[in-house]
Amino acid sequence: MSVSLDRLCALKQQAGGRLPGAAPPQASTAPHARPAQPTPPGPGSPAPPPVDRLRRLLGVRDRAPVYAAATHPVDRSLPGREIAPGLRLVEAHLPQPIPRGPLPLGFARRGDQVDPGRLLFFDTETTGLAGGTGTRAFQIGAADWHRHPELGDGLRVRQLLITTLGAERAMLEEFSRWLRPGTVLSSYNGRCYDAPLLKTRYRLARMGDPISPLDHVDLLFPTRRRYRGRWENCRLATIERKLLGIVREDDLPGSEAPAAWLSYLRGGSSALLRRVCAHNHQDVVTLARLLLRLVEAHEQSPELSGAVRREAARAG
Repeated sequence: MSVSLDRLCALKQQAGGRLPGAAPPQASTAPHARPAQPTPPGPGSPAPPPVDRLRRLLGVRDRAPVYAAATHPVDRSLPGREIAPGLRLVEAHLPQPIPRGPLPLGFARRGDQVDPGRLLFFDTETTGLAGGTGTRAFQIGAADWHRHPELGDGLRVRQLLITTLGAERAMLEEFSRWLRPGTVLSSYNGRCYDAPLLKTRYRLARMGDPISPLDHVDLLFPTRRRYRGRWENCRLATIERKLLGIVREDDLPGSEAPAAWLSYLRGGSSALLRRVCAHNHQDVVTLARLLLRLVEAHEQSPELSGAVRREAARAG
């Protein structure tokens, strides 16, 4: 069948430049073929931003991050209230009778007495156990017998916790306001560790030392004299369990306190730091109960100690 030349030209124009039945043009597969390059902008077109030009030169593409975003926000809640930038105050009142009359200190080999209202039981949580200028206290806990106007008699527990390094001075200032010229400090090995550490921090902060002029009754040494040899050791946790019948639940060991605080400073969860606060709270409450128990035990048997008991058992 013959078709005129004019008819073929018309059909080619309708088919987009191809004759009917012709295959579409194939992409070149020659080894030297190169992909088409983007046409550079003309003189009148706006230049791409410098970052886009740099990405084009380096062949960098926008990619989604390889890590998955957190599905839940990090728990950063802490007990108490903020009384200064980075400084929190945690308060509690434990109803109990206040000892009536002065407490004799014969258990500490002293012949004097102390008014219960003058005693301040304290303990610190620190960034390490070695001491020295590189160690700082990030929490100070204190307990004293106090008559609350609404809650009545009881043991008042106050804790200072810093959540930034810059809040240390505010913590030291607040703790010094808790001290009076007649305050009698009481601790468990605080004479050798907690008190010297705080004195160093006051000195480094160029502040006056409010601790050195105060009397200090350290409960570790009379506890050792009386109960050494009865139990495996005289650590505070052992004494409170064996002597006072206190069993801590979900207690965080003191050795893990520095890591819990540093993790919080780096933006981590506050779950472990809340357990540090609970540990410190129980420590100062135990100190108050331990002092009363030592006073009672000394009144019942003034000179009885572990060594004396063993010698008496051998002689008997």
